[in-house]
Amino acid sequence: MTKTAEPDIASQTFGDPAHPPVLLIMGAMASMLWWPEAFCRKLAEEGLFVIRYDNRDTGHSTKYAPGEPPYTFDDMTDDAIRVLDHHGISKAHVAGMSMGGMIAQLVALKYPSRVLSLTAISTSPAGIDMSHLPGTSEAYKKHSAKGADVDWSDRDQVVDFIVKDAQAIAGTAHPFDEERTRRFVEQDYDRSGGLLSATNHFLLKGDEDSKGDLRELKVPLLVIHGTADPIFPIEHGAAVAEAVAGARLVRIEGGGHELHPDDWGAIVAAITAHCQARESGAGS
Repeated sequence: MTKTAEPDIASQTFGDPAHPPVLLIMGAMASMLWWPEAFCRKLAEEGLFVIRYDNRDTGHSTKYAPGEPPYTFDDMTDDAIRVLDHHGISKAHVAGMSMGGMIAQLVALKYPSRVLSLTAISTSPAGIDMSHLPGTSEAYKKHSAKGADVDWSDRDQVVDFIVKDAQAIAGTAHPFDEERTRRFVEQDYDRSGGLLSATNHFLLKGDEDSKGDLRELKVPLLVIHGTADPIFPIEHGAAVAEAVAGARLVRIEGGGHELHPDDWGAIVAAITAHCQARESGAGS
């Protein structure tokens, strides 16, 4: 693979820069907006300096021609450190969701001196054979397959599909708000200038010489996982926690593959306590 120029990675911060920093890494095809501003502000109100950013091929960050992404998961791992460098941050708490949770694990494994603690949300463990665990639900597989028929350059088709996707990954504890979701997806689509390039995320490969193994993690680990997650069933979250001594698993009862506003209180409280414990020296 030809080495590409360093990308521009768009980011945004919330809170007091003097407070402990937490870097938020979102999942596949998802811009920073999928860490909702109100969610970020809640974390900031708890005494954290919050940084969210657009992954490559999303939002306002560098985009590439769809179909052959000239980068790997390892490059996306480096992007996280690039964001910290941009903000002059030597060490941060790192939290990632879904594919972002995998990237966050690789950040902590590749750059242990830059990571104070790790929070893995709705994800699966890096470098560990998970073939024995339950896979994605058949209902979600059926929905996901329809993505092949979407014209990703057509706003209406894309928005409709992403709204249906959000419904398909929602949990069972709360009613799905289609109207609110549609407004949000339209906002994300328009801000990003379309989502065609974001489909590159499904074509990514890892670097052969950079395979991380979560069992080698050296920082405190918090796992947050919905018990009704149809993409990574709860057993994946349990496996993430079991891989690291002293890790804590917070189960979001009835939660899906999502950050539902009704669950923000529990999620924010867990992340805040995890970060504060590390700041006070516990678990170090």
